[in-house]
Amino acid sequence: MNIVHNDRTKTFKYCAAYVDADAFRRKIMVSMKDISAVCGVSVATVSKALNDQSDIGKETKRRIRQVAEEMGYFPNTAAKMLKTNRSYNVGVLFNHEDYSGLTHDYYASVLDSLKRTVEERGYDITFINTCKEKRGTTSYLEHCRSRGFDGIAIVCTDFYSPEILQLVMGGIPTVTLDHLFHNVCAVMSNNVKGIEDLLTYVYKKGHRRVAYIHGADSAVTQSRLASFYRTADRFNLTAPDEYIRMSPYRDTKGACRETEFLLNLENPPTCILYPDDFSAFGGYNAIKERGLRVPDDISVAGYDGIRIARHIEPTLTTLCQDTEELGRQVGEKLINLIEQPKTTLVETIVVDGHVFEGNSVADIHGGTKDTAARRKEDGVVDYI
Repeated sequence: MNIVHNDRTKTFKYCAAYVDADAFRRKIMVSMKDISAVCGVSVATVSKALNDQSDIGKETKRRIRQVAEEMGYFPNTAAKMLKTNRSYNVGVLFNHEDYSGLTHDYYASVLDSLKRTVEERGYDITFINTCKEKRGTTSYLEHCRSRGFDGIAIVCTDFYSPEILQLVMGGIPTVTLDHLFHNVCAVMSNNVKGIEDLLTYVYKKGHRRVAYIHGADSAVTQSRLASFYRTADRFNLTAPDEYIRMSPYRDTKGACRETEFLLNLENPPTCILYPDDFSAFGGYNAIKERGLRVPDDISVAGYDGIRIARHIEPTLTTLCQDTEELGRQVGEKLINLIEQPKTTLVETIVVDGHVFEGNSVADIHGGTKDTAARRKEDGVVDYI
């Protein structure tokens, strides 16, 4: 049966009653004007309903959305981009040196929170292509401009690269995680307070010989190491050079090797702080291979607060970073920069963590009878 109407309104009304919806979708591109004609409301009211604005009645909104769905309406993304001059897409630069990708617990949690935050604000995220073989001679800045990103979140990369400096200076709204650039918004985990809280915790447990295996050189590492020295000085703790070691982040083999070095010292530490929880697992292995026990013979503390750290034996005492809040702050700040560039301050937001008290740090003020006896036999004296 062939039925033709010059009046599109009549066509839609007839369609709603007699024509298969899927077949109709294939024939006609539905507009808000068409929906307004069927519903008997203005185009402005349809726009408010489809954009979930609050200044129209719930029943009107429900009816308009139902009609739009039945008619097969899809928003015209290209038209929206032309009207707002936005793509509603933000780029995320994540290029971790050990290629751990989203298996990295800390970054996976931050990115999950970031993704949910920007999606709630109506934006999508796209990971920026870090493969030079695919990008060729195209720089990050050129790549981001060609993709039309409204903003960029730089989560993990070599922040000292000239290409990254070009990107942050390129005029695209940008927020960085755990790195500071001049006149660029940053969200920072409070690494200074984190190490301070962790060292304070082990100090209150009676430890006076505390070693620190820090990560590879970076802004984060520099902040943590300075905080370690400053806190040690406040407590009048001696931090000899042999107690300060370096192992790359998440390198269990490197951490194991550095732990062995510390255990071989004539006056070994009573507690070792590690750059992250994975590294602490390497320390566990080295200690176990010596026939020693955590925390009876030596105490261990990690950093990050990854979930698996709570399921090993003994549970790891660690500094938990607030990854949920870090990701949320990056997302909120980035969208505010995009939508309210004149009123959004360029600032550094600092997010605190907290010490998770596991069972890997012994209280050696008195300790268990077994621990105290073993330490006396070994000729270890605790200076309290």
